[in-house]
Amino acid sequence: MSSLLSHKKDQEHLRKSISDSCPASSAASSRSLRHERLLRLGSSGSSGTVTDTSTNHAESYFLQRENRLSAKKRAEEEKMNSDYKKMYEKAVATNQRLKSRLETSKQELSEIQDQLQRTQNGKPDDGSNMLEAEKKGSWSLKKKISDMEDQLKVKAELKLENQRLKDENGALIRVITKLSK
Repeated sequence: MSSLLSHKKDQEHLRKSISDSCPASSAASSRSLRHERLLRLGSSGSSGTVTDTSTNHAESYFLQRENRLSAKKRAEEEKMNSDYKKMYEKAVATNQRLKSRLETSKQELSEIQDQLQRTQNGKPDDGSNMLEAEKKGSWSLKKKISDMEDQLKVKAELKLENQRLKDENGALIRVITKLSK
């Protein structure tokens, strides 16, 4: 009877230790608990056949329970590992996609910067050359226009003087003809 009481106390102690055990070290703790239980059962099993049968029954019950718990914990760990693996693979795929987009954006940026550089370097020179040429052209045109205006003024003055001289010449011819008669 005392062996049964000690066995029940052992069972309660085992239940508490199993429920208090950490899930991360479940495999190691379940092995150590199983080993402890076997040692206790082996030391208390010398009292008789009744206790041996109940011990075997209790031992098989606890072994089945441990197996179920460890299988459940393994399944949870595998599920968590597969979840982490899926999350990792998803993160890697996202990183690859973002890296390719970044590379594409960098290439586009460098092309645009090259175009901008070429535009800035090419246009102002061409623009300033064209501007200078236009300025020179307009200056030469203005000079030609002012020269032509001056020539027109001179031409008008010459026409007036020529007309005056013709009139004088005609008057002189009349005076000479009157004097010669």
